[in-house]
Amino acid sequence: MLNYDVIVIGGGAAGLFCAGLAGQHGRRVAVIEHSDRPGKKILISGGGRANFTNSRVSAANFLSANPHFAKSALARFTPADFIALVESHRIRWHEKTLGQLFCDGSAKDLLRMLEAECAKGKVELLTGTRVTSVSRDTRFRISTSRGEMESAALVIASGGLSIPKMGATGFGYDIAKQFGLKVEKPYPALVPLTFDIENQRRWCGLSGVSTEVVASFGKQHFREKLLFTHRGISGPAILQISSYWRPGRPLSVDLLPGFDFSGTPGHEGRKFLTLKLPQRLAEAWLENEGHTQTVLSVKRVDAGLHNWVVWPAGTEGFEKAEVTGGGVSTSDLSSATMEARNVPGLFFIGEVVDVTGWLGGYNFQWAWSSAYAAARAVAG
Repeated sequence: MLNYDVIVIGGGAAGLFCAGLAGQHGRRVAVIEHSDRPGKKILISGGGRANFTNSRVSAANFLSANPHFAKSALARFTPADFIALVESHRIRWHEKTLGQLFCDGSAKDLLRMLEAECAKGKVELLTGTRVTSVSRDTRFRISTSRGEMESAALVIASGGLSIPKMGATGFGYDIAKQFGLKVEKPYPALVPLTFDIENQRRWCGLSGVSTEVVASFGKQHFREKLLFTHRGISGPAILQISSYWRPGRPLSVDLLPGFDFSGTPGHEGRKFLTLKLPQRLAEAWLENEGHTQTVLSVKRVDAGLHNWVVWPAGTEGFEKAEVTGGGVSTSDLSSATMEARNVPGLFFIGEVVDVTGWLGGYNFQWAWSSAYAAARAVAG
């Protein structure tokens, strides 16, 4: 029987960071990772450069059944705190649009940093290890493909359902339910949206065409790029709004944000529009929206351009989702420590929790902040 102070299940961003911190506070820590190596999702993040945080983080950038839950952890460990760690490892970084921070080099630098922090804390990384059962008496007992293990504290950092080809499973939700915690229904978030067959016929010939838009659903809106795909629409604006969109409801897309088309002479409307939008998009939009006359009704066109009503048929699902919405209910967790209220010593951190960030480094910051909260708690 292997005995530890802390066992972390999940060797992703949150799990590695939490383990390293707990180990450096003198705890004997093991990380159990079912893949052959830790941090696989880190390596593909941010186009291989890891958009590791955002300089504009606040609780308003996260979705949760409790919109206030993330405030405590985010305040205790901020983007500035993580940047200081990155710089202490001599990792160079840069800020792109909308506060997004990336490694200058590679996401491998970020993973090496987390592995170095674990090494500093003498953490045991048990890769290629499958968990078969979890139970609890006075301590947690974890049955694995390596044998039986015990610990005083158990941290679940197993992620959500997004990108199953990378090994994503519902393990964390199963553990939560086993111990009586509620789980908010998981759903694909930050995900491309799809069209039905008719709208694919109308719009998907534009696959590869991109333009800046404002995508809106309810009171939420994002001004970024929209990209047509062979099955629907994607791009940052659509990925962002997809987290808020609900099936059976339309989106509103402003194709010409900040531009008043209504003053354009009707006989020159087509020419003006092809100067403001990609030509193929301008031509397809005019035809598909019924503006086929030579002299355009510019007020009607202007109204349509600023409120193009889009009816998605669905999403590309967890296979293409960047993250998972929903998860372990925040009503059953302490916002200060991530510990289950009714199960002492059981913690949930990162994507498995019902806290889902915007595109742009916010989900990484939630991983760091929630991991820090749990690590401080298990370190006493």
